Amino acid sequence: MRKIKTASDLEKWRQDIIKKQKRDEIVVSVCGGTGCHAYGCKKVRDQFAKAIKKNGFMDKKIRLRFTGCRGFCERGPIVTIQPQGVFYQRVQEKDVDLIVSETINQGKIIDRLLYEDPNTKRKIDSEKEIPFYKAQHRLVLGKNGLIEPTKIEDYIGVGGYQSLTKALFEMKPEEIIEEIKTSGLRGRGGAGFPTGKKWEDCRKAQGNMKYLICNCDEGDPGAYMDRSLLEGNPHSVLEGMIIGAYAIGGSHGYIYVRHEYPLACKNAEIAIKQARRAGLLGKDILGSGFDFDIEIAKGGGAFVCGESTALISSIEGRVGEPRSKQIHTVTRGLWGKPTNLNNVETWANVPLIIEKGSKWFASIGTEKSKGTKIFSLVGKVKNTGLVEVPMGITLNEIIFGIGGGAKNGRQIKAVQTGGPSGGCIPASLFDLPVDFDSLTQVGSMMGSGGMIVMDEGTCMVDVAKYFVHFLEEESCGKCLPCREGLKRMGQILDGITEGRGDEETLMLLEDLSQVVGDTSLCGLGKTAPNPVLSALRYFRPEFEAHIYQKKCPAGVCTSLIQYSISEDCTGCGACAKVCPMKAIEGEKKQIHRILTELCSKCGSCKDVCKSNAVIVQ
Repeated sequence: MRKIKTASDLEKWRQDIIKKQKRDEIVVSVCGGTGCHAYGCKKVRDQFAKAIKKNGFMDKKIRLRFTGCRGFCERGPIVTIQPQGVFYQRVQEKDVDLIVSETINQGKIIDRLLYEDPNTKRKIDSEKEIPFYKAQHRLVLGKNGLIEPTKIEDYIGVGGYQSLTKALFEMKPEEIIEEIKTSGLRGRGGAGFPTGKKWEDCRKAQGNMKYLICNCDEGDPGAYMDRSLLEGNPHSVLEGMIIGAYAIGGSHGYIYVRHEYPLACKNAEIAIKQARRAGLLGKDILGSGFDFDIEIAKGGGAFVCGESTALISSIEGRVGEPRSKQIHTVTRGLWGKPTNLNNVETWANVPLIIEKGSKWFASIGTEKSKGTKIFSLVGKVKNTGLVEVPMGITLNEIIFGIGGGAKNGRQIKAVQTGGPSGGCIPASLFDLPVDFDSLTQVGSMMGSGGMIVMDEGTCMVDVAKYFVHFLEEESCGKCLPCREGLKRMGQILDGITEGRGDEETLMLLEDLSQVVGDTSLCGLGKTAPNPVLSALRYFRPEFEAHIYQKKCPAGVCTSLIQYSISEDCTGCGACAKVCPMKAIEGEKKQIHRILTELCSKCGSCKDVCKSNAVIVQ
């Protein structure tokens, strides 16, 4: 690795890297994101290395690249081959030799490894033509498939650290802040606070020592945007932080990563060491006279530490508890010094804005929500994974256009956005544009970007109960409204789902939700009632059915349902084979029967019944 002392040294290194890359006739990229690791991508990568070495390829130069998350997580492991642009999905170790012999050697396409559009049944061999990718605008995630996150040379080769050079030598700190303000970039961590305004306030704050923090403590169920960015393109985050530090006069930075993210932590640590050795971190960066360094701080996994003051308390080695925000962290944050905190996605946007300009960034999105936003699209849709879309796109376009709509022939009922702090939006509002203000108006929020799709088999009372109990467990317990209020809300919801609700239940639940939201100390407690209030607002009949009819319309709440088998049963015996309680009896080709006293109501029998003979009442 080279030691870079000046901007011209960096540019010379970049040109040498580009020349070397041009000699790579074929590039085989294997997705190495956490999702693909669960599918065995490391074995696929290792098998490619063996196969390429075994075949020799004296007449071709082949580069094997282990990239970050490609987004289409449900289809992993993903393999792409350039320059042909071939996209293979669900690749297994046993497929590698065939890919090498057929596609790399002879240029032939292997049909069974291609993505098949479920609507047209057409096999697609190009990533750009796959509906999941086609409707996206992958500005921040786009480089994940072009670089190996543990190789700084890859990032520099695609233009990395050019924005830093521009910021250090062509712009004054005040000009950088003005550029960020003009771009309209708002914090991607949930609150949506104007990033440029936060930077400006921190720069004006009194104090010689100023800190920067990158928040990678996303704890929303189903959310993994920040993790995938830090795993797949850590240098983009570092570059954004260095630019931000120069703009506000920061001296030291921390990347706060929750301990459940080992790969993100590992890749970030490697990137920091590489940047430091190359002269892009530390003393006199690129000969500019500017000093700045970054280190990793690991969190214990507490959800409340996603809140800025609790996070700062955790870095300081104290219990992760929020404090009153009468004094903002930009004035008195880490160790009492001015501190600027943004999340991973926010920092990763900064180099793009400096490179292409604020007007370019502001041209994307809506009037008050600029740029793109990354969402983790999960739940009851055909295509799950990370999606990056321009602000203002509708929920319909995301869920049906990119997500492919409901699977298993069911109707989609709602989408939950914003994690435990967000709300449940009904299908009737899916024409709603996705931006900070529109989501807030309907009782939800952008949050960090979690998007959980629910179908008619989802009980909205059960969803509200899940999030309340989640937040009850994650509450730090510092303030009484959150500590005791969430506990009582959970007890009320437990009672509703178990058939113990009465006429006063909903009124009490709504009143308590209002009190918890109005009187809690921090954002966790203030937004905790959102899932409950939005569910009551849009799905009140479900709550009433639980209370007055003692029934769960979705067939989820076990205390209010009973399983039986209808005369449509063909006697195939599939249900009996999967029943964990041995609660199903019957002869072959005869109608089977469920023993109610043994049935645990797990739903396994209904899942495997091809004749739809299992009835839930």
